[in-house]
Amino acid sequence: MQMVKAVRLRAFVGEADQFKGMPAYKAVVHLLREEGFRGATVTRGVYGYGKRSLLHSTSPLRLSTDLPMLIETVDSEDKIMAVLPKIRVMIKDGLIALDEVTVVSDAASNP
Repeated sequence: MQMVKAVRLRAFVGEADQFKGMPAYKAVVHLLREEGFRGATVTRGVYGYGKRSLLHSTSPLRLSTDLPMLIETVDSEDKIMAVLPKIRVMIKDGLIALDEVTVVSDAASNP
């Protein structure tokens, strides 16, 4: 087992946010795949608010909820910093956070 320092990128967007006609969360995941990242995950929130303080929630009475979406990926600091300007263009109003993490892996699957 090996422990390696890496950086986690977390991007918070709205479900309805768009980039070039595509949901922003999908556009970011496609970019990460094209850039050779080993994985990315999008999680759909059930309740939350953004910088405009409008609450978004799941409700059987609402068809369109514009729920919060969280995009996450983990990789080397160099790789994250190289793709960050491209992601910033895709996510105009969303929040992007970076933090250092420790990846636990076997020697054959280093990030």
